[in-house]
Amino acid sequence: MTLHLHATSREVMRAVEALQVFARTHGVPEKTVFALSLALEECGSNIVNHALQRDARQMFRVGLEHTGDLFVIELRDRGPSFDPTAVPERPQQSQDGDLPGGWGIQLVRRYMDDILYRREAGENVLRLVKRLPRPVRKP
Repeated sequence: MTLHLHATSREVMRAVEALQVFARTHGVPEKTVFALSLALEECGSNIVNHALQRDARQMFRVGLEHTGDLFVIELRDRGPSFDPTAVPERPQQSQDGDLPGGWGIQLVRRYMDDILYRREAGENVLRLVKRLPRPVRKP
């Protein structure tokens, strides 16, 4: 599934709702739906607020893919080149004087199994990969 979205917070939430429906339709457990939703909301919000500067005329894309035991979210935008995987890890405890920002990628790292970035044809391409638990089969 691919969504073409305007750079607004409302569109980010539309993408999150579409992800939830898509994931549940594919039998993804609720705990994992929560993790995927959080990651998409955080990354989508960063695209809207930072890469595209909340310019609703700008567009970005979100792709959702479920194959086997993997769920992949792919985000594409034409904002300035930015690799969120290069953001350094932050300590768990906040330090006095910490600058705001940078906490969202920490949450995404916590909930996703792989985060891959590349710059391709003038676009930021961010792939978030979650390995799904194998279903329990009853004898």
